Amino acid sequence: MKVITQRELAARSKAVLDDVEAGEIYHITRNGTEIAEVRPLGARRRFVPVEELQRKWRNAPRIDATRMRAEADEFFAAEDRVGDDGNPWERT
Repeated sequence: MKVITQRELAARSKAVLDDVEAGEIYHITRNGTEIAEVRPLGARRRFVPVEELQRKWRNAPRIDATRMRAEADEFFAAEDRVGDDGNPWERT
């Protein structure tokens, strides 16, 4: 863990974030008091296997389109809705 000032973070943000990406943790100080911690996020995945997505979708709640439309009609003003013909540019 490294301790740096707010001013140093602002001046060297790219280098600090490169270090964080490599696994380093920084504590940021302001007027000598630690105010923040900058740490890497957990492992990020760029690819999710199809099997995992299918498993999650199987357990997802079903969507009732009629109920969803009714809730949207209540929430949005009538003049903001898309027409029944599906043309988003034509106002009714």
